[in-house]
Amino acid sequence: MVKKIKNISHLQIMSFNENPNLGVFCRVNENVAFVQKGLTRKVKKKIESVLNVKIVELDIAGSKIIGSLLAVNSYGAVATNFIDEKNIKIIEKQGIPVRIIDDKINAAGNDILVNDNGALVHVDFKDTTVESLQEIFKVPVKKGTIASVKTVGMAAVVTNRGLLCHPKISDDEKKNLEELFSVKAMRGTINHGVPLIGSGLIANSKGAIVGDFTTGIELGRIEEALGFLD
Repeated sequence: MVKKIKNISHLQIMSFNENPNLGVFCRVNENVAFVQKGLTRKVKKKIESVLNVKIVELDIAGSKIIGSLLAVNSYGAVATNFIDEKNIKIIEKQGIPVRIIDDKINAAGNDILVNDNGALVHVDFKDTTVESLQEIFKVPVKKGTIASVKTVGMAAVVTNRGLLCHPKISDDEKKNLEELFSVKAMRGTINHGVPLIGSGLIANSKGAIVGDFTTGIELGRIEEALGFLD
């Protein structure tokens, strides 16, 4: 279901089959939105329009939680080791090299926060995993937390223009994020007070889409944090 917010073309609210947790089911970069199968044509068209991306459907290990199992920037993608060859080829067909995460912690989308400048990852990743991520993403990779949350991919959303993060992030964590990602970080919530930003917000430098429980105050924060205000 799609709902319009005034006439703001770069920011929209919607649900995926009546579920506001968009970030669990979709992962985007500057050019492609990888989405679960089964979304309506209207929803896919809106994602395509707001984010100015190509829509690509995936089915990772028979699961619809694409956003939790995949992390991607403009240079590469990292996927759970449950992904099959067919879906790897679908991603690579978009010009995005794929690396399979070789770690006991392998829900890539939940555990990796990445843009085209840097990546923050789960503190319990192996050092060899961190090295592998640096190779595929072509950016510096650091271990860390956001508001002491280890699943950093769910605790924030970052683009090449801005970052919105868990409201309880410490000042030191916030400073580290700004240095790593080379963008300003702001605290906020989504879906009427949910602090796990990545669970319900998908965004790139061209637009953002958030779950339809999100309030007007939260929408204003998203717009400011992600650099859409003049």
